[in-house]
Amino acid sequence: MLQANSRPANATLILLASLYCAQGLPSGLLAHSLPVLLRQHGVDLALIGLLKLLALPWLLKVLWAPWVDRLASPRLGHHRGWILPLQMTVIAIVTGLALINPERLFDSHFLLLIGLLLLVNLAASTQDIATDGLAVRLLPERWRGLGNSLQVCGYKVGMLVSGSGLLLAMDTLGWYLSLALVAALLVLMTVPIWRFAERRELPFLPEQAEPAGPGLLLRHYRGLLMQPGMLFWLAVLLSFKLGDALGSPMIKPMLVDQGWSNTELGQLTLISSLVGIAGAFIGGLLYARIGALRALLGFGLLQAVGIAAMAQLVHAGGNSALVYSVALFEQAADGMSTVALFAVMMRQCRPEHEGADFTLQASVQLLLAGLVGASSGLLAKWLGYEALFVGAGVLGLLALPLVLLYFRRSQLAALVHAQ
Repeated sequence: MLQANSRPANATLILLASLYCAQGLPSGLLAHSLPVLLRQHGVDLALIGLLKLLALPWLLKVLWAPWVDRLASPRLGHHRGWILPLQMTVIAIVTGLALINPERLFDSHFLLLIGLLLLVNLAASTQDIATDGLAVRLLPERWRGLGNSLQVCGYKVGMLVSGSGLLLAMDTLGWYLSLALVAALLVLMTVPIWRFAERRELPFLPEQAEPAGPGLLLRHYRGLLMQPGMLFWLAVLLSFKLGDALGSPMIKPMLVDQGWSNTELGQLTLISSLVGIAGAFIGGLLYARIGALRALLGFGLLQAVGIAAMAQLVHAGGNSALVYSVALFEQAADGMSTVALFAVMMRQCRPEHEGADFTLQASVQLLLAGLVGASSGLLAKWLGYEALFVGAGVLGLLALPLVLLYFRRSQLAALVHAQ
């Protein structure tokens, strides 16, 4: 077993990075490449917009996550028994898409395309449950920030490769070879989990899991919510990313209104994404040094300052140096704060309940943030961009006292329990 201060082995870090990168590859294909390709082939905008509904498995996975925690393969191992078949399913689908003529796929075979994409999302979202559970078990407390850096960075790299990278490759390599390369990369990302001896290193302990059968869903999540301090932690989850959720959807529309072209926005997006990846990696390293409380408070403060600073750009869109400075700072702060939040989420996961416990927390965090993000355009129209960004920063600051209160109550509960 790893000690609390032991740095994970390089093989463990490579394993987790490969799994999260593998999840980012199909996500980038669905979110960035396919909408462009569909429109180029004349698919109606309304149908392209409805593709967002194919992401429903990511929202609904909380309903079957307890079964991923409970059911284990006696031959492949617990998490590995889920990850390998699901990743092979995604590889098979991407390979199949590479063999189909795109002219037919986007026309007469469009329903087939929809069905395959839904299956990809179902497989990838279920695999994410098992991957998160595996990450919680593999990473000691101090190094969970670094582990979540790999999660954020690996996923974003995968999305960049199959999003921007795939679109660039299409012009040179064409549909068939470009998708074949995505499938080949997925095969490469499967090698570490294929070689991982989970049954020996992380044996499944069914006596610590919920009994299977009717009522598993209710028993599982009731047990999590009854943990000491969980209600305060849920308040942190609901509030910590609200400021970012409110302000970030309006950054690009604001720049469009100030005359930024698609090329200029694309360059800004690419560079800021790379800076966000670097921020996530730095955040993970700092988490190991400064601990959970100071990481959440410090990175949360940077996040609030970053989104509020966008108000300085409302009348300064022509100053590209200022835009880049503020945008890159905001993205770095977002990466750092996300890593810290995910790392503390891992602390709340119970043994043999890791996948579903992490999934529920992630779903809670996204729920209110999604609703607030959906209202950002309306609020920007009513209040103006400047008031929106300042309000988003204030909202981010208001979450920090909740973080402090949660940790103080947790420390007090630990003292009482020790006595």
